[in-house]
Amino acid sequence: MRTTTFFLIAIVAVTLLFSFLALAQEASPGSQVSAALSGRVSSVDEGAMEGVLVTARKAGSTISVTVVSDEQGRYRFPGGRLEPGHYDVRIRAAGYDLDVRVALDISSGKTATADLKLHKTANLASQLSNAEWLMSFPGTEEQKTSVRNCTHCHTLERIARSQHDTQEFEQVIQRMSRHTPESFPLMVQQDGPGRIGGGQLSEDQKAQQRDTRHKQAEYLSTLNLSSTPQWSYELKTFPRPTGKATHVILTEYDLPQRTRQPHDVVIDSEGTVWYASFGEPILGKLDPKTGKTTEYQIPVVKPNGIKGNLDLAFDEDQNLWIGMTFQGAIAKFDKKTEKFQVFSLPADLNADYRELTFLSPEHSKVDGKVWINDSGTFIQFRLDLASGKFEAFEPFASPRPTIYGITSDSQNNAYLLVVTRDLIGRIDSKTKEITFYQTPTPDSGPRRGMIDAQGRLWFAENRANQVAMFDTKTQKFQEWPVPKPGYFPYDVTVDKNGEAWTVTEFTDSVLRLDPANGQFTEYLLPRQTNMRKAFVDNSSTPVNLWVGNTHSASIVKLEPLD
Repeated sequence: MRTTTFFLIAIVAVTLLFSFLALAQEASPGSQVSAALSGRVSSVDEGAMEGVLVTARKAGSTISVTVVSDEQGRYRFPGGRLEPGHYDVRIRAAGYDLDVRVALDISSGKTATADLKLHKTANLASQLSNAEWLMSFPGTEEQKTSVRNCTHCHTLERIARSQHDTQEFEQVIQRMSRHTPESFPLMVQQDGPGRIGGGQLSEDQKAQQRDTRHKQAEYLSTLNLSSTPQWSYELKTFPRPTGKATHVILTEYDLPQRTRQPHDVVIDSEGTVWYASFGEPILGKLDPKTGKTTEYQIPVVKPNGIKGNLDLAFDEDQNLWIGMTFQGAIAKFDKKTEKFQVFSLPADLNADYRELTFLSPEHSKVDGKVWINDSGTFIQFRLDLASGKFEAFEPFASPRPTIYGITSDSQNNAYLLVVTRDLIGRIDSKTKEITFYQTPTPDSGPRRGMIDAQGRLWFAENRANQVAMFDTKTQKFQEWPVPKPGYFPYDVTVDKNGEAWTVTEFTDSVLRLDPANGQFTEYLLPRQTNMRKAFVDNSSTPVNLWVGNTHSASIVKLEPLD
């Protein structure tokens, strides 16, 4: 009798266990049961294809959702990620296109199925990232470096497809040199005659400038279609994502106008996404649940000046601070009142060449002051919020190297990133003493970064293709070479788990670093993505990364699944 009872109990236990596992599978984001849409990706050339990005977008929606196929070629959109409606499906896989356009309907509570057949593309050039173009270009590293800055305004594909000869390219380069950093093909702004600080060039300097322009034009004319109907060099691509790099969900939100350039994107504690338009006086917010945007016009203090914004940062009360670049001012946006307060440089400092780009209000309650970088002269300012007065600091004598990002520690000491050298600078908030520390790698090019809760400065070594950390207590550096050639990290941020995230203008991908073992995971994004700032939302598990797609008027949310 006891044996029978025990046997029945065992059967019930096993049944409950399987029921629990079934429910767990249904709740699992990647499970077949919970999928809103699933299928397999394959081609005649490869069979089942891993690492293909599959994107679904509902008709009339501004939101696209992307998943990545696994090693068996399977892809799954979790239930709840695609609401009922009619969807178009597209893919990203270098060297491949869909055989036919895929459109389907998704119904509530049901799993739609679509197996995707791919074939070799006839237009590989349209699929290359900037890094793949650089990898394909012939020439020396010096020659390739001379074209890297072009990506601030447009892709390298634009150069490769042009038909300019050397003489025509010289004219193009001269014209482009007058465009402001905020420019891109859909919104061009030109420098005014008084914008450049530093006085007139000597005749020798002008001659050197002409020689440099000619050499660059000569090189560019060997890369394009000026003398041949097809490129004379092989177009090269990187491998597709594999393994952990496929464990991700990507959501992309289109902004209201194509002229929006979300250079910086940040997320507040309520989950609202904020962005500043690089070439327009606009601050915007996005509801990630609905995709709805609300935009605010930032006051223009120089109507005839160059307009736009760069750095976007929170203070301790999560009010937003904005670097207004050539407007010679910074602005504070009070989230409760939805009002701007503008702090302009005084008349004796407010020249046309001033460019207030980066700022650090994160620890302004310590002493009531906000740090600001002037990228026009590379002088640093400190704003006293009570008096509205600006204090100037000159870390270098003229000609000054380019100081780029600026951030502060818990005592509101400022840290400077010198992108044209291999230096980290520190301004003591009390003594005003300026100290510089040299990175282990020469000419590393520190660009943007942040200070974590342990007082460590994490930053991108743009020229050295590395992620770096400077321990402000021990004054020791640590560097991690990026495994992707031509990545050129732009910014680095650290999440609550101590992992570092970095973004780029070149590879359309985000890198995640585990500093404990030095391992990187690379997440490819659904389309060409020019990124300038990385921002982690630590409120979720796993954490989410948010970036602005500066040239495509969109914001991307990256959700790793492990």
